[in-house]
Amino acid sequence: MNHDMTSPTGARNVLSTHSVFGAPCWVTLTSRDLKATEEFYSAVLGWQWRPAQLGDRFRIALSDGAPVAGIAAVASQWQMAVAWMPYFAVTDADLVASRVQERGGTAAVGPISFPPGRAALLADRDGASFGVWEGDLFTDWETWRRDRPAFIRLRTRDAFDAAIFYGEVLDWATGKPGACEVGYEGGEVVLRSAGDAVARIESGALEAAPDPAIRPHWQVHFFAPDVMDCVRAAELHGGSVLSSAADEAVLRDPDGARFTVTVRREP
Repeated sequence: MNHDMTSPTGARNVLSTHSVFGAPCWVTLTSRDLKATEEFYSAVLGWQWRPAQLGDRFRIALSDGAPVAGIAAVASQWQMAVAWMPYFAVTDADLVASRVQERGGTAAVGPISFPPGRAALLADRDGASFGVWEGDLFTDWETWRRDRPAFIRLRTRDAFDAAIFYGEVLDWATGKPGACEVGYEGGEVVLRSAGDAVARIESGALEAAPDPAIRPHWQVHFFAPDVMDCVRAAELHGGSVLSSAADEAVLRDPDGARFTVTVRREP
């Protein structure tokens, strides 16, 4: 498997995707240089690190001791793009992979078994990549809801068409207990889990654009207490700033992976 081999394996039997489904449950990063990646994200986001079960090229990122992301330094070895990618909780990875293909998407890798679950790397019909995870979650759900990325955003060709695709694939807005709800707010399609906005979908991406930032893709947002501190740290540690404001900045790490830092807004 690819960089998503750092998906939620080795979970603690706290809650499974059969209880929580359709919502983002994990994020991973493919990098080239593990040491440089650790140093950059430690400086910018204050993360700590522990080994992953999959070998010395893999790490689990911790925020105040809680798992928040997986890192795999395999981009050069496996000739993969450097990028952040979200995972969605599903009850049946094989069924979801079939649904994706039936609706014009792609099943790139898997589903593959990684006890205690199964994972797959997929792409929607506009080419945006995402992963799915079936099985025990990496950490308890309330910890993930508190420490997860602020949210993820899909920039795509047509937000409503994408919402239909993901809704059919991931069982959004089905009315089942625990299912995510979908609404239209402020010009975006918004996915909510237990009332929290966990994903947003916006139109405007161009499928054939030469710049990958303009083509359909999922963008990962991380909470930060001070966005400008993150901006300064990114510049000092070999990253670059693509846009910045007091409450949000788009950054690029030294390997080229784009991510967003966002001020946490308390309810």
